[in-house]
Amino acid sequence: MKIGSSLLINDKKIIREKWLLEFAKDIQHLKKLKKNIILVSSGAIALGCKKLKLSKKKLKLDKSQAVASIGQIELMNLFKKTFNKSKINLSQILLTLEDTEKRRRAINAKRTFENLFSLGFIPIVNENDSIATSEIKYGDNDRLASRVAQISSADCLILLSDVNGLYSKDPKLDKKAKLIREIKNIDQNVEKLATNKTGEFG
Repeated sequence: MKIGSSLLINDKKIIREKWLLEFAKDIQHLKKLKKNIILVSSGAIALGCKKLKLSKKKLKLDKSQAVASIGQIELMNLFKKTFNKSKINLSQILLTLEDTEKRRRAINAKRTFENLFSLGFIPIVNENDSIATSEIKYGDNDRLASRVAQISSADCLILLSDVNGLYSKDPKLDKKAKLIREIKNIDQNVEKLATNKTGEFG
C-alpha cells in the first residue's frame, strides 16, 4: 500500500494527523483479518522541508539528499506516534534501485519482509533518497511500490493519493478533466496521461 506525501502533509505544510489516525484504524482492522501489509510511504523530503522551513521546489539534488535524511526520522516518528495508539508495531526499510533489481538483494528483501510478518510487524518502505542519485533511483514511489509488490508476491497493490484516479488532464489545472474509471489496455496514450514530474518528494 503506497501513501503519497500529499496525504500526510498539505500544501501549507500542516500534517494531516486526523487522516493518519483514521488510516491507522483501517490498518488495525486489516491486521485483525490476518492480512500482511507493507506500507510504501513518501513524505521524507516534504517533512524535512517543514522542519528546516525550506521550499522543496528550490532544492538541488545534494541538498535534497540531506533534507531526506532529516525528514525520514520525522516521517517514522509521525508513523510511530500515530500507529502506537492502535498498538501497531512498525519497522523501517530503506531501499535503493539496486536492492530491488539485483536478484540476490531482491531475494534478501523478500526474506526480510517475510520475517517481519512472522514477528507481527508492518514494514514502512521508502527509497533511500539520502544516497540515491538521479541516475540510479526510482524517483517515484509509485514505481517503488509496484516493485515491492512484485518482490513480496503481494495479492494486490493499493496506491493512495489525493486524486480519485487517472484523469484525461491534470484535474488541479483543468476543470474539464475527466476521470477515466477503467483501462483495459495500456498503450502510449495511457502512458502519456500517467507521466508527471511531481513524484520526487521522498
